Amino acid sequence: MILRRCKYIITQDYSRRILKDKDILIQDGIIVEIGENIRGDDEVIDCSDKIVMPGLINAHTHSAMVLMRGFYDDAELDEWLRKIWSLERKLTPRIIRLAAKAAIYEMLANGITGFLDMYFYPEEVAQVAKELGIRVKLGYTIMDKVSTTSLDRRLKEVEEFILKYRNDPLVKPVINIHSIYTCTKNGIIEGYNLARKYNVDIHIHVSETRREVYECKKEYNVFPVEYLNMLGVLSENMILVHLGWITSWEIELISRCNCKVVHCPTSNMKLATGGILPLLVMLDKGITVGLGTDSAASNNSLDMFIEMKNTILLQRHSFWSVDVKAQHALDLATINGARILGIKSGRIMKGYLADIIALNANELNLNPLREDNLISAIVYSATGLNVEFTIVNGRLVYSREFRDRIVRELQTVYRELNEFILKHSLS
Repeated sequence: MILRRCKYIITQDYSRRILKDKDILIQDGIIVEIGENIRGDDEVIDCSDKIVMPGLINAHTHSAMVLMRGFYDDAELDEWLRKIWSLERKLTPRIIRLAAKAAIYEMLANGITGFLDMYFYPEEVAQVAKELGIRVKLGYTIMDKVSTTSLDRRLKEVEEFILKYRNDPLVKPVINIHSIYTCTKNGIIEGYNLARKYNVDIHIHVSETRREVYECKKEYNVFPVEYLNMLGVLSENMILVHLGWITSWEIELISRCNCKVVHCPTSNMKLATGGILPLLVMLDKGITVGLGTDSAASNNSLDMFIEMKNTILLQRHSFWSVDVKAQHALDLATINGARILGIKSGRIMKGYLADIIALNANELNLNPLREDNLISAIVYSATGLNVEFTIVNGRLVYSREFRDRIVRELQTVYRELNEFILKHSLS
């Protein structure tokens, strides 16, 4: 495949160069050349009116919760979770598969080329991801304090999932540990032991609310990140999500242990969690921070362009400073997201995975457009609706030309999802 005469290429290379009027040659899922007048018998896509950039990584979501978009919107996290959990007890593999299909199509249309997922029936999500051609990192979730599934059975499911997918080109296994308040000490430690055994990551919600922090301090006399460190599980294979109520000494622990972090600003604001992740402090400590939409039930969008903008707005509003820039947000959504997924992506450079998106440079909301305001336009003005096409692993998996077909295909999906909500939310 050749992307011909790209109007702009946001390379995200080590110098953050922006190239103009260049071609990109893709072979076997890899970017093999960037230059002018590249020749070949490959499929050619005219990009003379396109902004070409690395695909965005949604580093924390619960994809199938698109089912619950607009359901019980106006509650804080604890009350919201009780309502959501009552509905989740009625979920079936089929509903998860249908909802995952809707979510993945939406993410591809919004320029998301990979996502980190935590939800029920991960086999269903993995199969849909493979069918539609998106990258995903996911696995079974340990929450043995509240689950009807025994810890031994869940650990077996976790291990079997790892063995099945550890060499898959699109699906990467992860061990999901829901949180310290839904897992026993033993559940957390056994999950960690499996992660060490198979060299996979752990994905966990931490310090999302003031209540979580206070209850942890009351029960264990330490804060949540300290608690994980006390258990001996805080390590470089941990991906810590939220951290809105984090202490300075816990940040030191995260940095020392080389953990990765995911910030979900829109969801945190919607659920009124109150705390603020201190982004620049973490970046100055060398911590890899990515961005996530969280679920479409708590966001309500799966749009990483909006997430980039909200990251900056929340940081500037909360800290009375403009030190967080558009380039920071773009790095979080591309380079750092790829690190969190554990893939060689997030940059348009020779030898990197061909996970690439293109936006229409002529869109009204992006203009007047110049090289000097291009990153600003992407972060502050663009939305997923500006995406023209999405390439994952060198394959065109979404184009605006596909949109009408996708919309028609999803009508029956939406109908069945709505029937489920109407039946079970009122019962």
